Amino acid sequence: MPAARGEPIGPFPPGADPAEYDRLRRRVLWKMPTGLYVVGSRAGERRNGMTCSWVTQVSFDPKLVGVAVEAGALTHQLIADGAVFALSILARSDAALVRRFVKPAEHDPAAGTIGGQRYHERATGAPILDAAAAWLDCRVVHAVPTGSHTLFVGEVIHAGFAADEETPVLRMEDTRMSYGG
Repeated sequence: MPAARGEPIGPFPPGADPAEYDRLRRRVLWKMPTGLYVVGSRAGERRNGMTCSWVTQVSFDPKLVGVAVEAGALTHQLIADGAVFALSILARSDAALVRRFVKPAEHDPAAGTIGGQRYHERATGAPILDAAAAWLDCRVVHAVPTGSHTLFVGEVIHAGFAADEETPVLRMEDTRMSYGG
């Protein structure tokens, strides 16, 4: 059974103070290097973009990418229903852009925007930000419940660079944001 929000989450070493140990473990987990992305989701005519940091390649053959999305998020619902997602990999200089996607972003189909940002679609129809330095378009092949989140594993079916391939990309440590632990 998950702990109540704000309550220490076990297990704990013998004799450890749960609150102190939980704070220590969270600080250590925050030290893990991580990227910062906008994951685009689609189900039918609904679209969303969400800031996401729990992203990793999980297989070379086939090319698979995993994104962990909190179960209560709109993006979770759209990926589960639509079975697709796209990752917009942002330039380090676009750090402020991710803040537009920390809550469900308004989709304006007539303007072709999400969160006020223009986007385009490739094979899956999941939104890819025009501002992205690079992008991946993925079809979900596995959905693995992992507690508070679901790990959606997607096969990369289209990818590209929108800018110079050498553009430095955004990482969590480039912002004052933190997530996890």
